[in-house]
Amino acid sequence: MSQLATPFTLPCGTVIKNRFAKAAMTEKLADADQLPNPRHMTLYDTWAKGGTGLQITGNVQVDRHHLEDPGNVVIDGPQDETQLAAFKEWAARSQAHGAVTIMQISHAGRQTPANVNPTPLAPSAIALGLPGGTFGKPREMTTADVDNVIDRFVHAAKIAAETGFSGVQIHSAHGYLLSAFLNPLANQRTDQYGGALENRARALLTIVERIKASAPEGFIVSVKLNSSDFQKGGLTTDDSLTICEWLAERNVDLLEISGGNYEQPAMMDLSGLEKRYEEGKRESTKSREAYFLTFAEAVRQRSQLPLMVTGGFRTKKGMEDALASGATDLIGVARPLCVHPDMPNAFISGDMNQVPSYEKQLSIGPGILGPQSSLTIMRTLNGFSSVAFFYENINRLADGASPKTEMNIFLAFLRTQGAASKKAKALKAA
Repeated sequence: MSQLATPFTLPCGTVIKNRFAKAAMTEKLADADQLPNPRHMTLYDTWAKGGTGLQITGNVQVDRHHLEDPGNVVIDGPQDETQLAAFKEWAARSQAHGAVTIMQISHAGRQTPANVNPTPLAPSAIALGLPGGTFGKPREMTTADVDNVIDRFVHAAKIAAETGFSGVQIHSAHGYLLSAFLNPLANQRTDQYGGALENRARALLTIVERIKASAPEGFIVSVKLNSSDFQKGGLTTDDSLTICEWLAERNVDLLEISGGNYEQPAMMDLSGLEKRYEEGKRESTKSREAYFLTFAEAVRQRSQLPLMVTGGFRTKKGMEDALASGATDLIGVARPLCVHPDMPNAFISGDMNQVPSYEKQLSIGPGILGPQSSLTIMRTLNGFSSVAFFYENINRLADGASPKTEMNIFLAFLRTQGAASKKAKALKAA
């Protein structure tokens, strides 16, 4: 039997039926009420039928004024019976067919689009270094603001437990608020939340401690963490390894490893960062698929934290090799599930051994129009346009339709931007 089919027991006692984990992807499906709706139910039921052992929801925001996208689900303050019922149904539908589902809880921080909030909260008043005016100038948080955000994460975890989710994943990666606190380029505070690493990690560790202290027995407390920000002066690999040790001391049940942020999107492999990252690897590791396995091995040397590595897995052999090496316990898969929602079942049964490449679909054009363009704006546009290919297919799955393997990704990008703008206007009018 393939190791992909073997169960895995987390420290809290929850058993994952196999080694496939659906990593979080933003669904952009919520309406102006910012609640789970029938499209979420259809989407997550489809992925559960496809065989995923663990499902991690797209980011559920803890503050309606700090969204990653206007279509985010939000837990912001007390929930009435109608709101609780929506979350209960989402938990139930996503955990059908033997899947275990945890809710990713997040705060977008300075990566909140300007059409949602032109002056979002951030560790320091340092704007993103991206062209186009998509993101506004952030406002530095007061100590009271930080305390309030910590309370919001704890409250969201409480709602997740009450409504039947098996746990939460605290999003501290990809440049969102908690990740920004860890990044010295984004966090130039001089109080107890800035400066030394233990101060920059204070908000994250406090959230972990408080959720662990109040969580019911068997509730999964997971963290998503960057291995590095891939920016000179940003979060370093050594710093991240130290944070992993601190998370292990706090008995975190699962650590998902990723990397990068909107300025350097290593997690999406859109900017050539991974090619540069590969140059520092041993020859024996360069042929491996997943982006962050080398970092996972370093974590293993310091702790026995259960690990989930996401990014780059495309073949059954690559996944099985990663599990056999002990570098990871769960295989995180995201974009392939948008086009092949039944991939886990197909890999386990042997009906599929490799995910088809969609390389031709992930570029606006050749040369200066391509993802390796010398123009920053073109590289950025290619990156977000290629992601739109997968958003379009998430929408199709949510509507009960079959995925599409070919589309004009620039037009897909325009459609997703138009939908986001429409939802932002609806939010302001609500």
